[in-house]
Amino acid sequence: MSEVLYARLWIRDTYDNIAMMLSKKAKNKMSNNYQKEIQTKLTKGLLDMIVLQLIGHQSMHGYQIITKIRKTFGIYFGPSTVYPFLANLEKKGYINSEWNLTAEKPRKIFTITAAGKTMLKFTEDSLGLICRTMHSVENAAAATSTVEIAPVAH
Repeated sequence: MSEVLYARLWIRDTYDNIAMMLSKKAKNKMSNNYQKEIQTKLTKGLLDMIVLQLIGHQSMHGYQIITKIRKTFGIYFGPSTVYPFLANLEKKGYINSEWNLTAEKPRKIFTITAAGKTMLKFTEDSLGLICRTMHSVENAAAATSTVEIAPVAH
């Protein structure tokens, strides 16, 4: 399975897990705008993982990254967000960049580093643990709320 598809499915599963943990009543009252706001916050919070996933699968220039995020997640992050973010990832050593001067338009191409792959794996594992923990808490709460206590006979 491609990393991009994996990331997209993982984000969708995360959204589904969070929505599932909301009560049915609260979920029904939630407006589309609020759902979109939650999805945007989650995507923005996971932008490092998303970008590392994308360029881990295929080296890309900044505009390709912006386009892939928009097409894959339905959320637009403009150049003023993405390019400083890429510079920060490069400063941390998670990605490298190199100018491609042979193309019609010179482009800075980004690739993931070994440190970036390590960070991506750590982030995926951490997020998986958070989701499993939230699910366990929800299951435990559901189990305790459905337990009936028999009256004590005197």
